Amino acid sequence: MDTQNIPVHVRLWNKHFWLLAMANLLLVMSSYMLVATIPLRMEVRGYSILQIALVMGVFFIGIYLFGSLSGYLVQRYRRKNVFNVSTLLLLAVTGVLYYLSNLPYNSFDYTILIGLRFIQGTFYGLSQLVLLSTLIIDTVEAVHRTEANHAATWFGRFALSLGPLAGLMVYQTMNFASVLLLSCICLIISFVFVNLIRFPFRMPSEDFSRFSCDRFLLKGSHWLFVNVTLITSVVGILLSIEHSSRFYGMLMVGFIIAILAERFVFADADLRSEATTGMIVIGIAILLMITRNQESVSYVVPILIGLGVGLIGSRFLLFFIKMSDHCQRGTSQSTFLLAWETGIGVGLVLSYGLFNLELPLILWIGLGILAVSLILYDTFIHSWYVKHKHR
Repeated sequence: MDTQNIPVHVRLWNKHFWLLAMANLLLVMSSYMLVATIPLRMEVRGYSILQIALVMGVFFIGIYLFGSLSGYLVQRYRRKNVFNVSTLLLLAVTGVLYYLSNLPYNSFDYTILIGLRFIQGTFYGLSQLVLLSTLIIDTVEAVHRTEANHAATWFGRFALSLGPLAGLMVYQTMNFASVLLLSCICLIISFVFVNLIRFPFRMPSEDFSRFSCDRFLLKGSHWLFVNVTLITSVVGILLSIEHSSRFYGMLMVGFIIAILAERFVFADADLRSEATTGMIVIGIAILLMITRNQESVSYVVPILIGLGVGLIGSRFLLFFIKMSDHCQRGTSQSTFLLAWETGIGVGLVLSYGLFNLELPLILWIGLGILAVSLILYDTFIHSWYVKHKHR
């Protein structure tokens, strides 16, 4: 039987890996606490829904800016230095936003906010690409790398709930400036964690071009990219309409259940069952939101969404890894990350920009996208993946 059991190696979980995993958690938290709170702040300040959509979307566009340069940068300069400079610049931009948040409304041009969010996206994307596709991979033995990729992205997935949860709690009890300050603190701690580790010197390749897809986009993985983007666009839609701490707390419970399900339910199941189940579970959650009173399903819906997102994220990550050739593991990581973030950005822009946060319409659109994703996966993409995988 074609199974999906993930081997567990105890030796992976050493001090260095814990520091890098926690650095990833804090880096992603610093971003997603702003994804949850910036729209609330902009609504209070009187910005239009379309303006909010542009501010949210431009961040995810920025992630692509340094993508084709990332391979050159980690070859030309020490990889830790690339992460350090990128994270410090991200910290500086977030600090500028902190300063501007204390100014009176309309005291600075809206285009400045757009530009700062775009720059935030560029440095966040570069830091994430270097951390996931280079630093984490290069500090573990080859036999542990699949598990390291799997575990590190789980820390980032938990940030999808912990970031908005922390941001909303601080926003509701204090103010938006305090959220930005917390985001800066997360970046500082992430920076410190990475710098507590000594990375061995690695001789750069003799031939490397300034612009390339190395450690950026995995050639031949386009259908997986489309599938992940469609699914996470539904996640982005849901993030745009949920602004309660309880939702994100229960989302984390769903993630924990997903980890247990991977271990005990899907360990020896058919290969396509995990992704299919994840999409069906998210679809059930959306149907409950459409057909039931929101308060009556306020606990079960986020748990189901967390379960579905956790199962899908883990399975498609391993699909990307198995699509890669030798020495392309880092590229598979960055491609998965880009697909994931692109989908969330698309979902946020659709929800704010095209559908004006009209709840029934947004939910039906999300359910439709999810149905297309499920049909596409079960009828074509899974069999296509099986034929084209390299590992």
